Amino acid sequence: MNDRSKLSSASETEVSSKASRRRFTAEYKRRVMREAEACTERGELGALLRREGLYSSHLAAWRAALGRGELGAGEPKRPGPKPKVVDPRDKKIVELEKQIARLEKRAARTEGLLELQKKVSEILGIDLDQSGEKN
Repeated sequence: MNDRSKLSSASETEVSSKASRRRFTAEYKRRVMREAEACTERGELGALLRREGLYSSHLAAWRAALGRGELGAGEPKRPGPKPKVVDPRDKKIVELEKQIARLEKRAARTEGLLELQKKVSEILGIDLDQSGEKN
């Protein structure tokens, strides 16, 4: 073996300094699963997994995801809590609650002004009938 072949084989098996998580597309997963299903002879599946650099747990997880209908989604699942879907009825409820609070505040202010008006009329000796007009 000459020096040149040693260098080329060393560079093929060289490990990168920083490991990165492998990501597989949905199409790749489907293709590998089709090939795995086509394996009928003894040792074919192992050869497929070695050739692709996969583990049998990859196939098991992908088959489970396919069974749940997640494999066709295309994009990987994002970590963290799922975003809440806002129901339009909930938005309407919030708007109505704000409107009720605003109107209650306005009604309380109006009642306070009416009480003040009554006290002023008592102090000044002015009679007010039920409609709030002077007699």
